[in-house]
Amino acid sequence: MGSSSFRRLGDAFERVYARKGVAAVLALWNPDRRWNDESVGSNRFAHIGRRSNEIRRRGSVHVEIRRKERGNHEKSRNLRAQKEERCCRQWGTCNQGHPYVKMVFESGDWLVGGELDVLERIMWNDGLDEYRKTPLELRAELKKKGADAVFAFQLRNPVHNGHALLMTDTHKMLVERGYKNPVLLLHPLGGWTKADDVPLSVRIRQHHAVLEEKVLDPDKTVLAIFPSPMMYAGPTEVQWHAKARVAAGATFYIVGRDPAGMPHPDTKENLYNPNHGREVLQMAPGLTQLEIVPFRVAAYNTKLGQMDFYDPERQEDFLFISGTKMRHLARTGQEPPDGFMAPTAWKVLANYYKSLQKE
Repeated sequence: MGSSSFRRLGDAFERVYARKGVAAVLALWNPDRRWNDESVGSNRFAHIGRRSNEIRRRGSVHVEIRRKERGNHEKSRNLRAQKEERCCRQWGTCNQGHPYVKMVFESGDWLVGGELDVLERIMWNDGLDEYRKTPLELRAELKKKGADAVFAFQLRNPVHNGHALLMTDTHKMLVERGYKNPVLLLHPLGGWTKADDVPLSVRIRQHHAVLEEKVLDPDKTVLAIFPSPMMYAGPTEVQWHAKARVAAGATFYIVGRDPAGMPHPDTKENLYNPNHGREVLQMAPGLTQLEIVPFRVAAYNTKLGQMDFYDPERQEDFLFISGTKMRHLARTGQEPPDGFMAPTAWKVLANYYKSLQKE
């Protein structure tokens, strides 16, 4: 659950070891080192090669997990998958109604992990590879924009004007603190998500529409894909989300209410305390160079006809439009209130759901 990270020392970086919160492992059916397609089961995207611990895609070696000695420790290990323990530690539950927990229990009985030697860049060839930037590429792009502060925002949903309000308010706050050119890293999650989440390609088009309508300033925004899967592991997972952005150059991280959360599979109540993600990040080790920006709740102000920060003393003036409600409106061909989302961005979302009805 840990890996190498970097700490800034002037213009240089020092490698440090930091706990990431989640396990970065590959599940296998066969503990033998001569793994083939069958030993990995249904994971066809990346499998272990025959010559050594090589991760292959379509026959090409992309990553090698090599067994080397470092003191008394090995850099790669094969472990029996303690599935119940892993799930209870990472998700706080082993209820297989949780989609990722279900995948863990259905995966192989062995795990392999360790330090990786990346030999070749993995290309998905889905039209989105230009957004899959490495941390060094992101740092270079942020430097090109002249950023003296970088604030990262992760989401797995389309951007509505409440999200945009939070991002523009964070920019304003940083300027008031003396920064000359804060730049937003808009970093949508690009790995596996639940079946009812909006697909990545649709979200990227929707994000572009938000930028084109200048709801967010395109000159002060870098749009890139964060390739991690969404594990829905709440406060445990949000540590990974935040620490990974440090490698990309972020100095501020906006954390929302109930980050990486989901309803309990049975009770449908919050699986995690909605405030614990923020509280965990504020005390988590390894985040000394990253300032956490708490999420201010935004809702639709019916008096102003726009998204606004929620005021509990005027709760009758506010309408909450959840992600579920938003998807229902788009799926049924209804329009959201004016000011909820940029019109062309809503059209992207509505057209996606309209295309599903034709299939």
